[in-house]
Amino acid sequence: MFLSVFDIFKVGVGPSSSHTMGPMVAAARFLDLLRGSPFHAHGLKASLHGSLAFTGVGHATDRATILGLAGFLPDSYDAEKAEAALHQIRISRKIEPQGLGALVFDPERDLVFDYGPALPGHANGMILKATDAQGDVILQETYYSIGGGFVLTAGELEAASSARETTLADVPYPFHNAAEMLRMAAESGLSIAAMKRANELRFRSATDLDRGMARIWEVMNNCIDRGIDGEGILPGGLKVRRRAKGIYEKLMAERGLNMMAPHTINDWMSLYAMAVNEENAAGGQVVTAPTNGAAGVVPAVIRYWLDHVPGASVARVGEFLLTASAIGGLCKHNASISGAECGCQAEVGSAAAMAAAGFCAVMGGTPEQVENAAEIALEHHLGMTCDPVKGLVQVPCIERNGLGAIKAISAASLALRGDGQHLVSLDVCIETMRQTGRDMHEKYKETSLGGLAVNVPNC
Repeated sequence: MFLSVFDIFKVGVGPSSSHTMGPMVAAARFLDLLRGSPFHAHGLKASLHGSLAFTGVGHATDRATILGLAGFLPDSYDAEKAEAALHQIRISRKIEPQGLGALVFDPERDLVFDYGPALPGHANGMILKATDAQGDVILQETYYSIGGGFVLTAGELEAASSARETTLADVPYPFHNAAEMLRMAAESGLSIAAMKRANELRFRSATDLDRGMARIWEVMNNCIDRGIDGEGILPGGLKVRRRAKGIYEKLMAERGLNMMAPHTINDWMSLYAMAVNEENAAGGQVVTAPTNGAAGVVPAVIRYWLDHVPGASVARVGEFLLTASAIGGLCKHNASISGAECGCQAEVGSAAAMAAAGFCAVMGGTPEQVENAAEIALEHHLGMTCDPVKGLVQVPCIERNGLGAIKAISAASLALRGDGQHLVSLDVCIETMRQTGRDMHEKYKETSLGGLAVNVPNC
């Protein structure tokens, strides 16, 4: 399966790619299924299972599902229109998706949080149903939100699993793991970004590719700026105060007085990442990188490079994104980018590996050094749990992105000091992440039933 740079980096809405964007996309897909069916629906029903149930309220999964059934999509989300639509649905107890007329849907009755065992395919499962006037189910589909905004039906998930090791992507450089990636780079003499670019051009023009990547960076950068300007308390009940603006103002004041200590550069890295994740927690527009919960790491490292590294150029951001997406694709294909499946090692860990690889590349690293940078960053996130307090993507998620960015840059710096030769390969590290996620207790995988989520007061 080919994963595009635009699969890894998707414009969407906070606070969660798997719990907000995914259910919204699934609901939209169900509407399309209903539009193409011979049945005339009278009403709609939805049930959320596994992690989507346990942390669904904190992640706005209920809102996202309702809005998806009303026709909203992550990449064109309008917050003001969404609020108006939710208000009207709660009053009328009806949804009016385009082309389907008014359908009965009472959010209090027809959206169910099922706290029983998760569905068999994935920890993030949901079932959508259409009913007739008598309440009998006339159409039903099971969807799995598998991380990063990716959504598969139960049938698609089964087919993807069986085809995982046998399907070759129809691209010039179809690497499925890091070893193949390095071999193809050596044989072709191309960088990882150049190979990834050649693969992308199999499906789109160079103009569309460059324009699309420019938009990805524009949305990322705007998110940083909005986060730096943002003030107040984040929604959800934890009363977490936005800190990015205050940190920025102190850093700028110190810069003006020539008081900055060398280690202060870490605060700039954290600032950029935290600004993104505060915006994400507030339900703002973000880019999956590769997920919403880890959305701050990659843009923070790019912004650090552009603002603080001599010789950096926005013209090379595409090279960064292509390299990072190649590494993100390997993590997703061979393990997971879902916190509900493998813990936060799969989210911030994968993001740090991607950011380290991208930074190493634009700093002149060889393919071997890039692979080494990604491995170092991921290795030192192994075993990290996903235990959001009150099911909100705030604690520990916001600060964790800041530290992920710092680790990414440190990993790239170490790799650039070497020649690319190292003991633990990226493939071994990714496989270890997969095994660790498989063995990790469910209470540490985005259910808020363990870790910080049960040891920190929720109010």
